[in-house]
Amino acid sequence: MYQTVQFIHSYWAYLVLTMLLIATFNAIIGFASNKEYGATNFRIALFTLIVSHIQLLIGIVLYFTSGNMARWEGGMGEVMGNDSIRLYLVEHPLMMIIAIALITIGYSKHKKKLTSKPKFKMLAIFYGIAFLVVLSRIPWSAWF
Repeated sequence: MYQTVQFIHSYWAYLVLTMLLIATFNAIIGFASNKEYGATNFRIALFTLIVSHIQLLIGIVLYFTSGNMARWEGGMGEVMGNDSIRLYLVEHPLMMIIAIALITIGYSKHKKKLTSKPKFKMLAIFYGIAFLVVLSRIPWSAWF
């Protein structure tokens, strides 16, 4: 089961990154060119929100089904002293939760705006920061 969940988590991440990149650039372009916010823009933002939340759920399942939980038995000092273990047990999960919170906040805030320019601005800021946060804590060595 672990290999299946890890496979899904790894490849779903490509979809999340792609959608987050598309949504961020869509919001930046819409903001810069004073486009009217339409149904397509809403769908892009919503789909990004949905795929990122699904990725979080897959990640939570992976976190608790992996053998990495046994590494906590060595104590906090051992986990924090090893860069690789710290990345998988602390940094990656925490930063991904923060990124998903930013996506959720950006999506919620953009819905409250009444005109197009502020909607695009909220999405560009929050989705853009979330994209950078995700990129900062991806375990690149495991991907390539």
